[in-house]
Amino acid sequence: MSLEPLLIAELALLGVFTGFLAGLLGIGGGMIMVPFISAILTHRGVAPGLAVKMAIATSMATIIFTSISSVRAHHKRGAVRWDIVRRLAPGIVLGAAVASLGVFAVLKGGALALLFALFVGFSATQMLLDKKPQASRTLPGTLGQLGAGGVIGFLSGLVGAGGGFVSVPFMTWCNVAIHNAVATSAALGFPIALANAAGYVISGQDVADLPAGSLGYVYLPALTVIAMVSVLMAPLGVKAAHALPVKSLKRAFALILYLLSAYMLYKGLTA
Repeated sequence: MSLEPLLIAELALLGVFTGFLAGLLGIGGGMIMVPFISAILTHRGVAPGLAVKMAIATSMATIIFTSISSVRAHHKRGAVRWDIVRRLAPGIVLGAAVASLGVFAVLKGGALALLFALFVGFSATQMLLDKKPQASRTLPGTLGQLGAGGVIGFLSGLVGAGGGFVSVPFMTWCNVAIHNAVATSAALGFPIALANAAGYVISGQDVADLPAGSLGYVYLPALTVIAMVSVLMAPLGVKAAHALPVKSLKRAFALILYLLSAYMLYKGLTA
């Protein structure tokens, strides 16, 4: 698959929307990237099931770079709870290894597409209703946080997301202030993405029919273009968040997510 100008333009445009919306709404880019990367690869002759797997892997790999940009900004404000990061990270790495090296490689692309569709539909509903869990307990001990990290890393590895959809509600439920929970989730995005991306590369080494430019399941042209553009666009999204009605935008974006969920549901049923 050659990296023609049209493909570069498509990936750059996806990077613009991914980075801007991530900064504006604080969402993970995987919900946007996976459906579109899957469609781009399918349109260029990659089998639908393999395209879904590559889209999930490539989306996760981009989070390695976007999370670094995000966590630097949060760290400067002193919002990251590094004590929580240290306790959740080992479990995250273990959970990610089980997902990306084991379950991801075994499951068919259609099953992963269905799982992704359910995840996006759930996330869209939470965004539409703007519901947040009530703080009702404190953080568990080291073993409890190890287990929680395992769940976060595992689920993230199956859907190509940064884990905020689980880690932020978990920390909020455990009486962590919301701004600290969001910042800490951004910091957790790096070990989640790094561990899962490494697993996707290893588990995809012997897969047949991968397009040119692939490293395991990761499609390097998409990773390069989207990461470069989205890192540049995210700060603009953050600035816009202070000037635009974010609650109204979240509701509108939730409707878009329902459409993306429906598309991935279709992909899952027909792959």
